[in-house]
Amino acid sequence: MKEQLSVPTESGDQAGRTLSSTKSPSNLQCGNTGAKMTFIAKTFYDLKATKLEGDSVDFNVFRGRVVLIENSKYPHRLVVLGFPCNQFGYQENCSNGEILSSLQHVRPGGGFQAGFTMFEKCDVNGTNTHPVFAYLKDKLPYPDDDPKSFMQDPKFLVWSPVCRTDVSWNFEKFLIGPEGEPFKRYSKMFPTIDIEPDIQRLLRLTKN
Repeated sequence: MKEQLSVPTESGDQAGRTLSSTKSPSNLQCGNTGAKMTFIAKTFYDLKATKLEGDSVDFNVFRGRVVLIENSKYPHRLVVLGFPCNQFGYQENCSNGEILSSLQHVRPGGGFQAGFTMFEKCDVNGTNTHPVFAYLKDKLPYPDDDPKSFMQDPKFLVWSPVCRTDVSWNFEKFLIGPEGEPFKRYSKMFPTIDIEPDIQRLLRLTKN
């Protein structure tokens, strides 16, 4: 019998939506500004993004795989996607062409090589939110481990409009199941290594 997994409702509990029960509106609006934002894709596999090298990636290639998206141990069944962003303290002010070199020689340095796919720098909040994050925030409005706190210092709110579902800082993470349904969102404080039990649970659902 196939395991049915629950994803958080807007109240942060686990008893509401299942992996096959969500629907997306055609666009996302925040507050009472009436500002029309990024179109929200119908499914995860309708999304696309451009890698740092300039190649476009159709997310349909990730069918049947568990996907961890963050702002390997399971190289064939787990895919990790990284999206640089400069909206949080302007910490990523390199150009797309400089990011990989900066990782290798500056921060963290020491010849570091990213063992995952890195996409072009993008906005994760505001009017120009990348379609990937518009979709993920619509499906998973809050981090599962911290559904209440947001931005503590308003001076860092450099985008508009501001939504309660916005990514609050670098290193928030989104885990996607093997059938393309967003499973869980994790705050910046949640250690990536502690996601492994959830990854293991989802990997048990994969066919290969």
